[in-house]
Amino acid sequence: MTTPASTAGGGADPYGQSGFGIRFDWGLQGATTIAQGADAIVVVDVLSFTTTLSVAVDAGIQVFPFRFRDASAAAFAATRGAVLAVGRREAGPTGVSLSPVSVRRATEPGGPLTATSKLVLPSPNGAAICRALAESGATVVGASLRNATACAEWIVKAVRGPIAVVASGERWPGDTLRPAVEDLWGAGIVIDALAALGAGPVSPEAASARAAFRALGRSPAMALAACASGRELADAGYGEEIAVAAEIDVSRKVPVLAGEAFRVG
Repeated sequence: MTTPASTAGGGADPYGQSGFGIRFDWGLQGATTIAQGADAIVVVDVLSFTTTLSVAVDAGIQVFPFRFRDASAAAFAATRGAVLAVGRREAGPTGVSLSPVSVRRATEPGGPLTATSKLVLPSPNGAAICRALAESGATVVGASLRNATACAEWIVKAVRGPIAVVASGERWPGDTLRPAVEDLWGAGIVIDALAALGAGPVSPEAASARAAFRALGRSPAMALAACASGRELADAGYGEEIAVAAEIDVSRKVPVLAGEAFRVG
């Protein structure tokens, strides 16, 4: 899809991974750096934004990413005629939150979400990155373990230039980036699928993410449950979400950001 460009003496930003058709980095700063010159940006937030996004898009729901879950999010949802996802504890067993389980339950008969619903999904990681990238002009795709291969196939058909794959990560106290291994795995499966479809060349950073996914083995649910983010969810009483996040390639729906909202590509 792309031809390597020489960066020797050319003054190109080495952190942008120019010359590589598949790039990888972490968080919003990494995303904006490797997005330079990219035609598609794949955002991965396995626990839980892009997994929940995938479940919602599977149900036909239009999803608006939003960074903050506060009064501004409520006002934004009201102006769009959308349901606002709230905190997990606030949502309880019947409300809608960032949990993919809550969205799946909410789409059952009699639930608050239908195939014509709009959903504002706040997240300080994946959603915040997607919203920030919306103005870049690049194609933004939300990928998870659930739809990684479908996303890769769609991107290879839709774009010709470099592809930036972003692991959203989590936040440490103090709001600094915490690299999260589940997002490394999610990015790795996307990169693996892209490379298998002929995209590339693959940057060393992207190759490392692909290697991490390949080392995961046949038990993604066990690995997700054992990693720090999975243990945090389980300790808080939300361990059932991990099984949904571990559903590798069960979905063929590709969430593509069009304006403010994700729709099926």
